[in-house]
Amino acid sequence: MKIALITPAAPRSRYGNRNTAARWAGLLRELGHRVAVQVTWDGAPAHLMIALHARRSHDSMIRFRAAFPERPLVLALTGTDLYRDIRSDASARLSMAVADRLIVLQDMGLRELAPAMRRKTRVIYQSAAQAASRAPLRSRFEVVVSGHLREEKDPFRAAAALSLLPPQSRIHVTHVGGAMNNAMEREARAWMAREPRYRWLGERAHWEALQLLARCRVMVISSRMEGGANVVCEALAAGIPVIASRISGNIGMLGRGYAGYYAVENERALARALLRVETDPRFLRLLRSQCAARSTLVRRNREKKALARLLSEVVPAVTGRERRQRRHRAR
Repeated sequence: MKIALITPAAPRSRYGNRNTAARWAGLLRELGHRVAVQVTWDGAPAHLMIALHARRSHDSMIRFRAAFPERPLVLALTGTDLYRDIRSDASARLSMAVADRLIVLQDMGLRELAPAMRRKTRVIYQSAAQAASRAPLRSRFEVVVSGHLREEKDPFRAAAALSLLPPQSRIHVTHVGGAMNNAMEREARAWMAREPRYRWLGERAHWEALQLLARCRVMVISSRMEGGANVVCEALAAGIPVIASRISGNIGMLGRGYAGYYAVENERALARALLRVETDPRFLRLLRSQCAARSTLVRRNREKKALARLLSEVVPAVTGRERRQRRHRAR
């Protein structure tokens, strides 16, 4: 089939949605399909559309449905979709309604949907390549934060936690990710100026970010909302334990019984978790063991098979609908 894959993230950007679209395009091509990745649909005929982001891809979805009412339309719900837009934005809700199938990136996402929407939703965990392991720095207990400086990411919570650690702590935070605006960049530089154990590296190539992740002792994801974070997938694949804000999207990735959560937007709780992971070897081993148990979710072949199953569902169902509509038009 020819598939139009729509993502609002621009080419060469390092947003998670763009990474997801690029990876899915590769997997779908391996399954024998032709895939055009576009920011907005160019109107070219396609047998199927897969769109990421209910609100920002709404126009492309509506135009495709009008042009090809009988052809499959699949919508992948992002974090801002699940935990914000579908509650308040009419276009996001309409996008969900017109889609033949919905995708969420972790199983807790199903809880955000009404029963009618849940029935047509499939859970597809994102995969990540296993990064080559690297020896951790001996001079410090390095903690990595990997994520763009955006309000949704609560990006400076780890920096704020550093001042609450005892003087003898060897924890340093290395933060990689681009600033989404000048105000965020100024805030990152202000944190570096007053907290010597915090270092913001700015945006780096993906391979550099993976190298940083592979050498750290633990990764922090401090987000206020997540649909199913790529960086958590990468940490699981690399065998790096995670300290995570207790939000639905992180729980869906790491499991309800995971021991490494802290209360969202609470730097004191984060500082306690970081100090424990630094000073309690049994706790660190527990987190490693729990992350290893979840690592099977982010295997590449699992994601590829999930996409293949989804296509096998929608194509026969919509082909039957197309035949019925053609018969109706012929009368």
